[in-house]
Amino acid sequence: MEIIVNGQSSIKIVTDKVIYFDPFKIENETHDADIIFITHDHHDHFSIEDIKKVEKEDTVFVIPECMYNLLGGENVIIVSAYEKVKVEDYECEVLPAYNVSKQFHPKEKGYVSYIVTIEGKRIYVAGDNDKNEDNLNILCDIVLLPIGGHYTMDYLEASELVNEIKPDYVIPTHYSSDLGGLDAGVKFKELINKDIKVELLIDTKQSLVL
Repeated sequence: MEIIVNGQSSIKIVTDKVIYFDPFKIENETHDADIIFITHDHHDHFSIEDIKKVEKEDTVFVIPECMYNLLGGENVIIVSAYEKVKVEDYECEVLPAYNVSKQFHPKEKGYVSYIVTIEGKRIYVAGDNDKNEDNLNILCDIVLLPIGGHYTMDYLEASELVNEIKPDYVIPTHYSSDLGGLDAGVKFKELINKDIKVELLIDTKQSLVL
């Protein structure tokens, strides 16, 4: 399994299938997506331009119920928070994604995050989230979560969450020179317990191969 962060919260996982989460800032037209998960309808998570670069004729889409009128077709699976579904060969748990102290992502909007089991690993893709009662006690092996602040949790809040749920690996996302600063990943890593592996894929432009 290979995990790649294209930028922002755009994630690609290559296993026996090619899986994308919120494709964004896609450089090349690959048309290789077997499954595309979308967390919500903000432009940096639901980019039609970038989806068109990776989708193919039989791509399966997984979208939250709040987006049912934005994307249709026989290959679209509509999900809601707290639901468990099987997507192709993968078990998927759907959790809400929301802010606690800001209003960019209110819980009532129905935005989601996903825990997908791939090659026996439970992978939590947080979307745009704060630390909240719905992600505080999750069980997962790999966590990808935002640390840039303003729209989501910042690196301090994210580090608290990661140290409490204790995954094997954490990959910070959703930070840049304009969002949290380019050093947000390094600051985040310094706060993470030493038995948790931190992969700064945005910084290194590399991938995690397991």
